Amino acid sequence: MLVQFMVKNVLSFKEETVLDMTSINAYKEHECNLIDIGVKEKFLRVAAIYGANASGKSNLYLAMAYFQEIIHKSLNNVDDGTETAIKKYYNPFSFEDNEENSEFQIVEILDNFEYIYGFEYNSECIVSEWLYRKNLKTNRRVTIFERTTEIVKFGATVKKECDIYKEQIPVDALVISFFNKLKLKTDIFRNVYAGIMDTLVVPTNFCEDTRILINFLPKVIVNEKEKLIEFLTAIDTGIKDIVCEDNEKEVSFFTVHKGRDGGDYELNLFSESEGTIKSIMLFIYARIAILNNSSIFVDELNIKLHPLLLKFIVDLFYDQNSSAQLIYTTHDTTLMDKKFFRRDQIWFVQKDEYGYSSLLALSDFRVRSDASFEKDYLAGVYGGIPYLKEFEMKEGK
Repeated sequence: MLVQFMVKNVLSFKEETVLDMTSINAYKEHECNLIDIGVKEKFLRVAAIYGANASGKSNLYLAMAYFQEIIHKSLNNVDDGTETAIKKYYNPFSFEDNEENSEFQIVEILDNFEYIYGFEYNSECIVSEWLYRKNLKTNRRVTIFERTTEIVKFGATVKKECDIYKEQIPVDALVISFFNKLKLKTDIFRNVYAGIMDTLVVPTNFCEDTRILINFLPKVIVNEKEKLIEFLTAIDTGIKDIVCEDNEKEVSFFTVHKGRDGGDYELNLFSESEGTIKSIMLFIYARIAILNNSSIFVDELNIKLHPLLLKFIVDLFYDQNSSAQLIYTTHDTTLMDKKFFRRDQIWFVQKDEYGYSSLLALSDFRVRSDASFEKDYLAGVYGGIPYLKEFEMKEGK
C-alpha cells in the first residue's frame, strides 16, 4: 500500500514534492473512503489531482514511471555500452543553469512493516540510496542499508549475507536492483522491489495498445465474465455478452447486443466506441488492483469518459474488502464535491511564471464548512487553473 511518494528536481518539480496518502484524523467525513489496517493512521483509497494544462500534473505521473523504470532497469545494461537507466531517466528541472541531483523516495506498507526507500542520482552515478523498515506492531525502526558514492553499509538484519557482495555493486546501479537479482535467504529486497512495482502506472496510450486486451481480456472472460457484464450493464453500454475467439493465428473479441427484434447481434469489440473500450480496459486494471490490493496511477482518467462513468470507476476502489488505491489526474470537476470526496483526497498542481510546479492538497487551505469545492476551485481560490488573458482572433489583412 502506498503511503507517500516524494520527488525532487525531476521535470517541473524542482523543490521537494510529496504526495501523501495518509488521511487527516481530524476529518470525520467519508470514513468509508479510507483504508484501516489497525494502526494509528488511516490511508486514502483514492486521490484526485487537478491542474491546468502544462501545470505539471502529468509530470507527477511521469515521475512515478521514471522511478519504477530506474529500479527495474538500472542493472540491465551496466557495462554493455548502451545508455544506462539513470542517464535515460535523469530529467532535472530545465530552467536553471546548474543541474543538481534528482531524488525519489517512497513510503509503503507491506504486511506488518513500513518501508522507506529512496535514492539520489544524476546521469553518471547513484549518489545515495537508503532503505529503512519499521515494525508497525512495535514501532521499532531499523536500517536495512545506507549507500553513498564511497560505501554501502548494511544493517544487522542483512549484513552477514550482503556484505560479501558490496564491492560488486556498480556505481550506476541501485542496491535494491542488484540484490533483487540474487537468491538470498532474506526476502526484504524482493518484497520491497515487488511492492514498488505493484503500483501500476497505467500507460497513457493504453486505449490504443491492443496488446493489453489480448493479454488480459481472455482470462477475464473465462474467470470473471459475470462481473464484467455486470459492469458493462451498469454503465449502460448495451452489451449483453462478450466472447473471445482464438484461432491460434489471432485473438478476436466480439460483443453481443440485443436487437429490437429480440435477436442477438455480434459486433467486433474494436467497433465499439472509444469510451466503451477504455471502460473495459479500466475494468481490467481496476480488477487487477482490487484483487491484489495494489495501487494504480492513471493520467487524465476523465478523457472519453462521461462524468457519471468516471464516478463509477472511482467507486470501484471503495471496496471495503480491498486495500487497493487509485491515484489519477483529471480536469473533470464534477466529483470535486464534499458529497464524494474528503478534503485530503483532492490535490492541485500549479506552475508559476518561471516553470516551477508545486503540489498542494485541499486540506492545506482554510475551507469554510459551507464551501463549494468546485465553485471555489474554478474561481481560482485554490490555484491549479489556467490564467486566461483576453485574446481576439481577427482575419488577416
